[in-house]
Amino acid sequence: MPPLPTLTAKELTTDQEVRWCPGCGDYSILAQMKKALTTVGVPREKLAFVSGIGCSSRFPYYMNTFGFHTIHGRAPTFATGLRLANPDLQVWVVTGDGDGLSIGGNHLLHALRRNIDIKVLLFNNEIYGLTKGQYSPASRVGTSSKTSPGGSFETPIRPLSIALASEATFVARTVDVDVQHLVSTLQKAAAHKGSAFVEIYQNCVIFNDDVYKYATDKAVKADNLLYLEHGKPMLFGKDKSKGIRLNGLTPEVVTVGRDCPLDDILVHDETAENPALAYLLSRFAHDARTPNAFPEPVGVFRTVSKPTFEQQLDARVADAVAKRGPGQIADLFKAEDVWTVS
Repeated sequence: MPPLPTLTAKELTTDQEVRWCPGCGDYSILAQMKKALTTVGVPREKLAFVSGIGCSSRFPYYMNTFGFHTIHGRAPTFATGLRLANPDLQVWVVTGDGDGLSIGGNHLLHALRRNIDIKVLLFNNEIYGLTKGQYSPASRVGTSSKTSPGGSFETPIRPLSIALASEATFVARTVDVDVQHLVSTLQKAAAHKGSAFVEIYQNCVIFNDDVYKYATDKAVKADNLLYLEHGKPMLFGKDKSKGIRLNGLTPEVVTVGRDCPLDDILVHDETAENPALAYLLSRFAHDARTPNAFPEPVGVFRTVSKPTFEQQLDARVADAVAKRGPGQIADLFKAEDVWTVS
């Protein structure tokens, strides 16, 4: 077996000036994406990045691979066509919470449910950045913005819940400045065959700064994040003394040793065919005002193996050719659904 091709981060860097605001979380995501791709064994000419519209959508300019900067919300559609026409490409979609969950919501959920072998990265800063600070579908209740000066009162979309409900076969969350975790998550998404969806908490320093401070501040993040590890109990806190227990169908935060033994703590199973528990985890939301508040999970929520859209389409075409021959375009034009207008 020939050795896997190797890349360096420098080889993946273009000559384009990176134009994001100083301190933007996109810089970290770009750096970790390059780092992750040096390990996956895919040559540059087999990599493609597709984006829509938004700050995150400049990403293809900064990756020395094939890239497409497409139209608002339609990146999954372009990526679908690209993947079907070029099945040897590894296709990444870069989108944001505004681009991907608003105008692009319909395209996103159908790309995921079809299990097309694309990897979707959703940069979630809970705001519209490029258009200068309007609230987005993911903005929390109370978010003050140019279009919600009194605070948003809309129920925010939970991206992971949408991905799981759409039957994505790989669903994960990570944080822009948690670099080791981010690299590891991107590597796992790259290795997955099928629709992969990764939500990345990303800080917008201009319009929604510190919205994820609870998940990035070293002084408090241990109590606010639950790092999911397959086959291991769901423990969190500085000394791992807190855990998640199911009380019937209701999850609750408990203290190990005081409220229950370790054996009562829920064990994470990212490969479970039924996504019910993964969906339950996707509903956890940090709320510092609530005693025994749930931590927000990061890591792989679900990864399962199913036939991809491409595999099933190829099988359907092969079956048709075997039964009816390769066919001719002219025969299609003259098929039974043709009539003459005199």
